[in-house]
Amino acid sequence: PFLSKVFEAMKKLTFTPELVATQMHSKEGEVIDFVKPVITQGNNVEVWMTAVENQMLTAVREVIKIGIESYIELERTDWVLKNPGQVCLNSSQVHWTAEVEQAITDAALDEYFQKLADQLMDLVRLVRKDITKLQRISIGALVVIDVHAKDTVEKIAGLKINDPLSFEWISQLRYYWEVDDRKEEHLWVRMVQTPFPYGYEYLGNSFRLVITPLTDMCYMTLMGAQSLNLGGAPAGPAGTGKTG
Repeated sequence: PFLSKVFEAMKKLTFTPELVATQMHSKEGEVIDFVKPVITQGNNVEVWMTAVENQMLTAVREVIKIGIESYIELERTDWVLKNPGQVCLNSSQVHWTAEVEQAITDAALDEYFQKLADQLMDLVRLVRKDITKLQRISIGALVVIDVHAKDTVEKIAGLKINDPLSFEWISQLRYYWEVDDRKEEHLWVRMVQTPFPYGYEYLGNSFRLVITPLTDMCYMTLMGAQSLNLGGAPAGPAGTGKTG
């Protein structure tokens, strides 16, 4: 019962009869396998809880890696149904970033905008089918992200952007799967001049609030503050988009 007080999105773990933890469960019922089982028997609680934390990060990184690699191999509607919610959001954003930059370079933003509109309608049709509650939540969250992605492409296409380094594009929240200085592949989030490593904290499978222009400005301000080793906290009237 204390697990969700330590890891917000985690409700319980799967234990073998030998008290080895092999999986984590979200509050919504999503299950993710650990890459390496956590042995709890004979260890103090702070020792095996630290091991659970490390395995949470490793497991989320692993499923995101699989999601990014499998995205190009499957139909997008099939891919959404086979991956955890967090993976759907992050992995699709990685490919969206790469595809937008390619479309800007090829001067094909109008065609790419149409492709995004078609993908969105595919998800709308999928959500009407007989799918599980978990899959429905995943698709709902992905639709919110996809609508914002489509609006962004429409905006930069209207401005006739032809350079991937133009401010209109780099001021967007962009996701990259790339090799870092330790020669390891990791997910990086970039906005303007600020690169930020993804934390791999397990977030479960929750819905997303609508992303507004104000949300984007909050992201930009907080990412800029982060690059200066500062912090920040959104403040303002109710209903203006602080939570998003």
